[in-house]
Amino acid sequence: MAQDTTVPKLNFEYWLDKAIEWGQATTLESQKDVCLHLPQLQEFLHQLYETIKLLGSTIAIQQFPLIGQLLGRLCWNPFVIGYDESQKTLMLCLCCLYSSEPQNAVELKANSWIRSLLCHLLCSSKWESNEAETSTFVSALGYTSADYYCHLVKNMVISLITELRENQFNGLKIQESTSASRVNAVSIFCVPLITLPDLTPLLETLLFYHGGSSKEILSSEFLEAVNEAFLKKKISLSESAVFSLWLRHLPSLEKATLHLLDQLFSIQLNSLEEVAHVIKDSLLPQAASHPAIFRIVNEIFKNALMETDGTSEVMTIIQVFTHLFLQAHQNEYKQHKFPLKAYFPYHHQHLVRALIRRPFELPTAYWSQHVKHISDMVKALVEDINIGSLIGLFEIWYLVACFGEWLDIAAEQLLKAAVEPDAVLWLLAFHYCPKNENQQRTQTMVEAEAVYNHLMMLFSCADLSLKDLEAAVHRIRGIEQCCNQRLTAHLLINFLLFSPGGHKLAQECMYHITETTDTGKEVYNLLIRTAYRFNHSGKENQRTVKLLNELLQKLTLKV
Repeated sequence: MAQDTTVPKLNFEYWLDKAIEWGQATTLESQKDVCLHLPQLQEFLHQLYETIKLLGSTIAIQQFPLIGQLLGRLCWNPFVIGYDESQKTLMLCLCCLYSSEPQNAVELKANSWIRSLLCHLLCSSKWESNEAETSTFVSALGYTSADYYCHLVKNMVISLITELRENQFNGLKIQESTSASRVNAVSIFCVPLITLPDLTPLLETLLFYHGGSSKEILSSEFLEAVNEAFLKKKISLSESAVFSLWLRHLPSLEKATLHLLDQLFSIQLNSLEEVAHVIKDSLLPQAASHPAIFRIVNEIFKNALMETDGTSEVMTIIQVFTHLFLQAHQNEYKQHKFPLKAYFPYHHQHLVRALIRRPFELPTAYWSQHVKHISDMVKALVEDINIGSLIGLFEIWYLVACFGEWLDIAAEQLLKAAVEPDAVLWLLAFHYCPKNENQQRTQTMVEAEAVYNHLMMLFSCADLSLKDLEAAVHRIRGIEQCCNQRLTAHLLINFLLFSPGGHKLAQECMYHITETTDTGKEVYNLLIRTAYRFNHSGKENQRTVKLLNELLQKLTLKV
């Protein structure tokens, strides 16, 4: 069978021209240009390595006869070999081109040339000096080459930090001090060295630097590279430095938020503790203490929710983020704390204040009253004649959904406490069916009320059978509208968790619900939210907590 030698499209000529143009990057302009192109160059080198590995050295040289010139020039460019993994990728390319069994004089000469380049790169990676005078001088001082260059980098960093800080304190005398172009140039030259631990103090000083200009003084390439390295955990920055980065560079904040969502979607999360750990580790809830960051992150979450048709996974992530944000906001010093209106400027402030109250802040006996209070306020806003647009309706729905803990408590209170069912059922119906087109929400209320009345008749029965619950289970299966199905499942799950006879039927009934309806993920997310709240409240009996953990273990394999 003929070997497949399809070559991925590579912009080989472009990078060869660049390598010739740069030389060894001895001029200021060529150094700037190299730094600006380093991320794209590294990506090209990786593609080139994969191509050589695929084709083999002989065919690769036939396809790219000037490959030696390109690699040779790049190996002698200090900015290229100092950037991230470019040096490693260059070495891999050279190793792929090496002939293990040279057949002629050309291949022997090529092997010799490759060995010399590899030696050069290996020496460079150890900070070895090729200049005899420098080496002799360093030895006379009692240093190894590695020590000498390490101290050289540290001294350079200290010098630049001192220069930048002095410039900050000069205030209006900025013209007499470091120019904006000088600071911009420093930021560009940091790009290939960003992952060096000794450079971190300089990175943070640059991130805190603003000078006297209203325009961004740091290069966008620098800001993007710092953010990328932070997200990939290649560098460690202080929280305040990260916050400064996101405040001054919106694309970095957007990328960090999307990176968090991708991270949460790509792993199997078995508890809200895991979700909370990943979100908190991103530093976004802490950074959101600044209203500008909070509102931008919130908008991205809104878009993610709309793009995924309001999936329970995204909603749960938003609820955990909001909870962690409130924790960070409450921990802020009073003199630094922004008012709530700065975070929710377009919402009814009485409703915001009611929603942000944590359940543990109130006696359990007051929960049903508080839920009714929230429901009354939401209903009044929804029915307000001034709110005629879907956008206004969505904003109210989204605000309530962000504080979903009260929605879960509302469903519990329906079964556990003396509560006015109409108000609570309306709140739940609004959550699952915010639009009332063709009386959808009204129909949802009717369905939910029928299920609720059926479950309440069974609530006090200690000796229940699955047949007693069949009417509710069949109702879930028979409901065509997704919102009605999800609300009915929510009520039934709470019945199984909190009724005296529900525990022994929970696993069997849960199997019927998740196997015969599309509510599997909805049920799973409800259970992990409930487990999280119980584990942190200490108010529920261990029997319920044990049941929750058993149900979650069984459902984990299905979702």
